[in-house]
Amino acid sequence: MSQKADNLIAVLDAGSSKTRMLIAELNDGALRYLGHAIVDAAGMRKGLIAELKLAAESINKAATLAEKRADVTIEKCVISIGGPHARGVNSRGGISLGTRLREITREDVRAAVDRARSVSLPNDREVIHLLPQQFILDEQPGIHDPVGMVGSRLEVNLHIATCSASAQQSVVTCANKAGLEVTETVFEAVAAAEATISADERELGVCLIDVGASSTELIVFFEGSVAHTSVIPIGGDHFTNDLAVGLHVTPPEAEWVKCHYGHAVVTAVPQLTEIELSGMPGFQPRVVKQRLICEILEPRARELFHMLRDNLRQGGVLEALGAGCVMTGGGARLPGLLDVAESLLRVPARIGSPVPLSKMPEELAQPECAALIGTLLYTHRTSVIRAAEDHSLRAKLRAIFAGSL
Repeated sequence: MSQKADNLIAVLDAGSSKTRMLIAELNDGALRYLGHAIVDAAGMRKGLIAELKLAAESINKAATLAEKRADVTIEKCVISIGGPHARGVNSRGGISLGTRLREITREDVRAAVDRARSVSLPNDREVIHLLPQQFILDEQPGIHDPVGMVGSRLEVNLHIATCSASAQQSVVTCANKAGLEVTETVFEAVAAAEATISADERELGVCLIDVGASSTELIVFFEGSVAHTSVIPIGGDHFTNDLAVGLHVTPPEAEWVKCHYGHAVVTAVPQLTEIELSGMPGFQPRVVKQRLICEILEPRARELFHMLRDNLRQGGVLEALGAGCVMTGGGARLPGLLDVAESLLRVPARIGSPVPLSKMPEELAQPECAALIGTLLYTHRTSVIRAAEDHSLRAKLRAIFAGSL
């Protein structure tokens, strides 16, 4: 393998169903695909790590395979994190700039954000993201970047995305055991939105719905900023388990049936279509109508979107979806799920596939890889912003020292 390089970015999506690793190269400011790996997840249960050793082996397998394909060695990675333990909360805080008007600096913005983040959180909560919604300068709202403006009081409406500290640490520990240093964690919904949602949709109001294996993460944007984040404890595995119980088949066969014959709307399936099931070991194969499969899946689909609608209503954002909703994740592939979403949310819905990278294989341009690609794009964007801020700070320091000579 070639030597490790500073221009490499490695991202990891340790999901309940699959463990995905992606390695890209930063070349002249542009991202270029180098290699990836997708392996079956192990040691996971309901979105949480149940067995550290098995989960670490799964991550190590994905990392080793991705390194081999990319012909590089990686030591650091960024992890996307999700699951039923994730929570979002809105807060507001601000600082006084003195009795006289003065120019707002980047340090003032940080101070206002720090004041807004100082809300009381349970001891087991870890902050993943601080997402400013808008700044208020001398009671003038709707400001996205107040740096350089003049005022005497700066306030900020802030959305704080949090997760379980123990759940986050478990993922980090597994990555460490696989020989990887975790430099940052990203909420899966934030990552998936990075790869699938346009600036116009964020401005009009849109809900990103990431239907994973064990849970469904969601994030709402309005007027360009994050307005709401949450998690619904229903995912693709719940649909599969319903089929396994209702049809008396093994979970692997239930998953196959769901993928090939499943539909979330019973009336969209012909009444006479039949399929043959192997059933449980030791039993004879039998024939069932495809509509029976859909009669099992539709109630779960409606339950998911009933819960999602109630969640959006409680968050005060149900009426803010001017651009509708975008569905990603492997669970979004279920035929008819868009129809259920549009029926219950009463807004347009579409499938969100991630934007492609240079030389990226078609395998990754799928809804289930949105969080993986988005984590890479988010990491790149935030690193560029940090680099620009550091450069600006160094330039100011040089100017100060030059003026003192």
